[in-house]
Amino acid sequence: MNGVKLAIIGGAGLRAPLLAGAAMRRAGQLGLRELWLLDVDERKLEVFGGLAEHVVARSGTGVAVRSTTDADRALDGADYVVTTIRAGGDRSRVLDERIALRHGVLGQETTGAGGFAMAMRSTPVLLEYAERLRRLSPDAWLLNFTNPAGLVAQGLSDAGFARVIGICDSANLAQHAVAEQLALDPGLLRPEVFGLNHLSWTRRVVSTAGGDLLAPLLRDVDFVDGTKQRFFEPGLREQVGMWMNEYLYYWYYAERALAAIQGEERTRGEQVEALNAELLAELTPLIRTDPDAALERYASYDERRHADYMHYADPGGNGRHLGENGDGYAGVALDVIEALATGGTPLHTALNVPNGTAIDGFAADDVVEVSCMVNADGVHPVPIGAIPDQPAALMSAVKRYERLAARAILARSRRLAIDALMAHPLVLSYSRAEGLVEDYLDAHSLRTQGWT
Repeated sequence: MNGVKLAIIGGAGLRAPLLAGAAMRRAGQLGLRELWLLDVDERKLEVFGGLAEHVVARSGTGVAVRSTTDADRALDGADYVVTTIRAGGDRSRVLDERIALRHGVLGQETTGAGGFAMAMRSTPVLLEYAERLRRLSPDAWLLNFTNPAGLVAQGLSDAGFARVIGICDSANLAQHAVAEQLALDPGLLRPEVFGLNHLSWTRRVVSTAGGDLLAPLLRDVDFVDGTKQRFFEPGLREQVGMWMNEYLYYWYYAERALAAIQGEERTRGEQVEALNAELLAELTPLIRTDPDAALERYASYDERRHADYMHYADPGGNGRHLGENGDGYAGVALDVIEALATGGTPLHTALNVPNGTAIDGFAADDVVEVSCMVNADGVHPVPIGAIPDQPAALMSAVKRYERLAARAILARSRRLAIDALMAHPLVLSYSRAEGLVEDYLDAHSLRTQGWT
């Protein structure tokens, strides 16, 4: 192996320094040669790209790091590409949430109308990058973190891009929580995850020695209290009988979540926008004069940003969540890259990929969140088979929405966009769907981008 070239599309994003740090901690295993940070925002690239460059320099790995606005330079010869963009910036997220709330529906950026609005902006941008990547580096893998990750991956897959993997660390929390609780290597565990991104369940976590380790832990109050399963009431946990992705809170407690968000003075997007603006103002002079101090300030910000996430789902919570890897989403991506690049021990993890024959009742080209085995030959969904009726019904309804949404975005079709939101279980109304689509088209000036 001559060395891996890794490119980050969205290299001026807040995640870039975290990903750079995680990559440096395993640069040797990956055979990492170059890290490229690509972005269109020159100011943020100087700051957050600069932080990432400082992290790499301090690591002593000898990895070459480059920040650039030139997509061809970043993608030419790339082996792996991570996409983590926010088309339209923080202000667009604020608009997405406020418009949805004005229509009386959830505006969360991955679940609900807000997720659809983000996909309207993000997917066309990523399609352009994917087409460029296919021309310059046709064998490269694209690992997508841009939200809503499952819907974006469906759009890219529908457009003919086969080497795309959707990544989300939430899909793997059960596996890592079990490993942490029982002091086991998570690599020795085999999770059985099925669903869609931010709408998934873990049926079992099996050890290589045999036997399900998850079921008895879900009956252990102390274990549950140390995980995000405490978001869900005992009666629901008993009824479902599986580990639930924390984002299922927005489905199982839909009216409660909406009321809590409507009752807050600022939306999550407004909170993050203010925090990000404050951080950028503080880091701009520091990155030039004292990059170590800039890194300390950045680390403090990251803790502050995550401290109250989904706080309405966890009143009185202790802030502790078993299984939350410090490397988060970056750790999942790097695990996948290592398994693909080195041909070493196969990786068992949950990813967003085409279903194939893994989950009964879903089409081969439905992008699903499912347990996979990853090795040098690629990504292989694990057979799941039949799934319980209630998750199957919800999953089918949301998948229908995702397929319609992907078609709408690829065709830039207002009519299909309305169809998609009418199909969404959290919207289910023509008048709401039409109003949402019209408002999003206007708020983000999408009519000028070919939407008709």
